[in-house]
Amino acid sequence: MSGAVRSRALERGVWGVIPTPFAGPSDELDEESLARLASFYEAAGATGLTVLGVFGESARLSMAERRRVLDVVSRTSALPLVIGITALATAPGAEEAAALAPAANGRAVAVMVQVNTADRERMLAHLRRVHEATGLSVVVQDYPEASGVTVAAPALADALAGEPWVAAVKAESPPTALAVAHLAEALAEVPVFGGLGGIGLLDELSAGAAGAMTGFSFPEGLAECVAAHREGGYERARAAILPYLPLINFEQQPRIGLAIRKEAFRRRGLIREASVRAPGIGMPEQLSAQLDRHMAAVSLEMNGVHA
Repeated sequence: MSGAVRSRALERGVWGVIPTPFAGPSDELDEESLARLASFYEAAGATGLTVLGVFGESARLSMAERRRVLDVVSRTSALPLVIGITALATAPGAEEAAALAPAANGRAVAVMVQVNTADRERMLAHLRRVHEATGLSVVVQDYPEASGVTVAAPALADALAGEPWVAAVKAESPPTALAVAHLAEALAEVPVFGGLGGIGLLDELSAGAAGAMTGFSFPEGLAECVAAHREGGYERARAAILPYLPLINFEQQPRIGLAIRKEAFRRRGLIREASVRAPGIGMPEQLSAQLDRHMAAVSLEMNGVHA
């Protein structure tokens, strides 16, 4: 697609990374649960939705399934959408973006593209090519755990400065608060969002983050924290996030975090099954009681009953 359009910065707040629910012995896409989740995020105070992100298991979906996910979400929720792009190579990434964008039914405001190299010119060529394939703005995702690519925050900021198609940066390279501080200062007109399940959200907001773009089984807690920081600063944000932090930490366990979050969503009645497609690992039964404890504590706090 030629004639790239100028970017519009993403709105501050919480952009919920929506999981992809599966059901049945073959782990088929569960469209009913997906629609329920999309409606829930809107009610929970999300600013927008990120669909087909890493948490959405996009790499484990066929192209037809990815289109169905976008179609269901875009027809269910009135929130703006960011489309996650899985491919790290440039040509496949541009092809993937061009194939997926129409399935969002005009609701997509950006595509999320991972940094695929630390080389400045090759990075920009990659990101720009995906942008030009759709005309959509780009959320630049710096997520070395998924991409295998590490780039220093000052170098990333220098590369992106002045590029009109950049709608936001998602900073997921630890230490994230330091990365956010560098990026937010250097890219004054570009919002920077934290990720990683919200585990560093309080520090990231203090460092200049515009909010969070991540998955968590109680996204309303992230929304409360961001709103509290905007209205009352650090102390109010700290008070807002504290009840959720033990569960956020529990969900961020390596290799099993996705399964824990899905099981939490299932226990909240939002999805029918907590299946994770292979090679993902399911929820360990040994941790089931502890998840119950964390969720019960959060529910008590939400109802104003302090343990």
